Amino acid sequence: MMSDLKQNTTYNAVSGFRGPWTLLKKELLRFWRVSFQTVAAPVITALLYLLIFSHVLDKHVQVYDGVAYTEFLIPGLIMMSVLQNAFANSSSSLIQSKVMGNIVFVLLTPLTHLQFFLAFLIAAIIRGLVVGLCIYLVAMWFVDLTVANPWMIVAFGLLGSALLGTFGIIAGIWADRFDQMAAFQNFIIMPLSFLSGVFYSIHSLPPFWQKVSHLNPFFYMIDGFRYGFFGKGDVSPALSLLIVAASFLVLALITLKMLKSGYKLRS
Repeated sequence: MMSDLKQNTTYNAVSGFRGPWTLLKKELLRFWRVSFQTVAAPVITALLYLLIFSHVLDKHVQVYDGVAYTEFLIPGLIMMSVLQNAFANSSSSLIQSKVMGNIVFVLLTPLTHLQFFLAFLIAAIIRGLVVGLCIYLVAMWFVDLTVANPWMIVAFGLLGSALLGTFGIIAGIWADRFDQMAAFQNFIIMPLSFLSGVFYSIHSLPPFWQKVSHLNPFFYMIDGFRYGFFGKGDVSPALSLLIVAASFLVLALITLKMLKSGYKLRS
């Protein structure tokens, strides 16, 4: 009797894990099978930014003492690419499934809303981090980057990609057409990325625009990530970590509520 109970418990545990793992595997294969588009293309784009900006400004701009502009630029480009690709992975997957109508095959499974969320979120995190790692490896050909605090790099890399992956799920649920999804990318993600201090320190801005920059959550993710390399930042890394973690928690709760209610998925 006890043996049968243990076997049933083990079977239920394995069965409960198999569903979300299958969905996660499907999401990973979805972007990896077109890796030239989903991984190589962002790396090439970041490399072009690096070559152009470093060539023009490296001898004319120095943000931190003892840190060349090219060195300053690389962590920002890595983090910007991580964020954009984490968002793109979860949002594009959902909108494609909705437009093509195959989202129903996922919704018919006995997956809980939490399992659904975790599968899409982990896939988005992995894509973002893979792109970021590839950019870092390519950038090492140009600059030998020092690492002051690797745990900060890991923390902001994980939290940043999780935050944008979660926002991508929200965007994918809300959008009904590809042009609506493009609006998120063009009018929210791209502007916030470019105005977050990737290419400059906010201390070089007038006081008014410095205050505006502090309202941009992307600024805290990039500044905290850069702190991990140089041990220097525009704001306290503890404050940045708190803001990013709180933002992720809020968006995660909103996303889980949307998934549980079936908003724009089951109707």
